[in-house]
Amino acid sequence: MTDLIKIQATTAAELLQYVDISEEASGYVIPDTAPEISINQLMEAGFFADAVKLLALGLPKRESVWWACLCARDIHGPQTDEDNTGALVAAESWVKSPTEERRLNCKGYAEKTRYKTPASWAATAAAWSHGSLSDPGEPAIEPPAHLYAHAVAGSVTLAAVLSNPVNAEKSFQRFLQQGLDLARGGNGKTAARATENQLVES
Repeated sequence: MTDLIKIQATTAAELLQYVDISEEASGYVIPDTAPEISINQLMEAGFFADAVKLLALGLPKRESVWWACLCARDIHGPQTDEDNTGALVAAESWVKSPTEERRLNCKGYAEKTRYKTPASWAATAAAWSHGSLSDPGEPAIEPPAHLYAHAVAGSVTLAAVLSNPVNAEKSFQRFLQQGLDLARGGNGKTAARATENQLVES
């Protein structure tokens, strides 16, 4: 029995229909078993980016976006520009209270930061979690249910590479432990730098 209580999918196959796993990693995925098994096997084999994709989609939206926020916050520093700081704060605020107003704020920051940083992708993940993909006043375009997870995976993966360009494996392992802690019902602080923000439980 899996201890990843936040992952609602009972098999990896339920997630694999929405994510692309690299050909090299596909041999470590067992579709008809709990997602946790495939995630662990991918991690053990060193296919961290593929494990991130599965976990990002397996987590509920708020926990998944919070994971992106934690990873983006990890590389946040004095050198971070105002727009990316705003994008991260906007995403963290959305996690605490996922209102339409806060989602639109995330959308604005995602566009302003041009989808090039972990903070930008964290804000994008929140913006893609509900509401409409189109601009206000235009016909509504509902985002696909899995779209947010692609932005989360992009945020986590980019943060890992930027955190340790020489040896991203260490960052990937640490970030994945954060995500797994969230999947177990934790706050994602495991093996992470302390942040001031806490995920408000639903």
